[in-house]
Amino acid sequence: MKTFWWLSLLLAQCAWGAEIPRPDHIVIVIEENKSYSQIIGNREAPYINELARRGALFTNSYGITHPSQPNYLALFSGSTRGITSNTCPLELGGPNLASALIEKGLSFASYSESMPKSGYEGCIWGTYMRKHNPIANWKELAAYNLPFSAFPSDYLKLPTVSFVVPDQRNDMHDGSIAQGDAWLKKHIDGYAQWAMTHNSLLIVTFDEDDGSEGNRIATIMVGQRIRAGKYGQRVDHYGLLRMVEEMYDLPLLNESANAQAINGVWRK
Repeated sequence: MKTFWWLSLLLAQCAWGAEIPRPDHIVIVIEENKSYSQIIGNREAPYINELARRGALFTNSYGITHPSQPNYLALFSGSTRGITSNTCPLELGGPNLASALIEKGLSFASYSESMPKSGYEGCIWGTYMRKHNPIANWKELAAYNLPFSAFPSDYLKLPTVSFVVPDQRNDMHDGSIAQGDAWLKKHIDGYAQWAMTHNSLLIVTFDEDDGSEGNRIATIMVGQRIRAGKYGQRVDHYGLLRMVEEMYDLPLLNESANAQAINGVWRK
């Protein structure tokens, strides 16, 4: 019996879930140096595990490389830019997520905890580390490089896409898993709950693992259009970047063009 083309399309949509959404806001929080198994199921991370139950938990998610800095560059620009260390300062150029959004008439900001002022160019200030703040490496983007104290309490004032970078006490790099989990609940849960009713999205991920699990990390997405569950497709920083690019019809930057698209997690 001949299959109508529209029936084939409908079956494909049912298999993969609803069409990729266009959130009003995305907040991406980047934690540090913990493997998937150190976080998921760990009683010291009750809030992150609550988010995993509320949203989409990717069980096959990976960092790109080691150490920290090139992973942040991969998520921000689709390339490690040939960087293989945490050297600082860097002066980089070329397209990136912020510039792509701005050229499209949209907006971006990076909010770094403990950074002393907007556009700060130093490598270290107390527990702030520039190696975890990729936007700081593009001088022309200084106006979008903000301290976390500028993160708005009125979430309608958030840019289209935000990076949130806790400092080394609270990103699980120097502090404990429990400390990082508590910081996330205190500072991000308000947005996570708001996103469920305001066409918005929270992504919590890690830069890399601790070297124990082949760079397997926890990645969680929570939002109004997310279909809760566990998803086994392979995801990495390039794939997350590609998803954001597809949501806003942006050009595919560098290695994100070769990344696997994220499918099957959206609800209508």
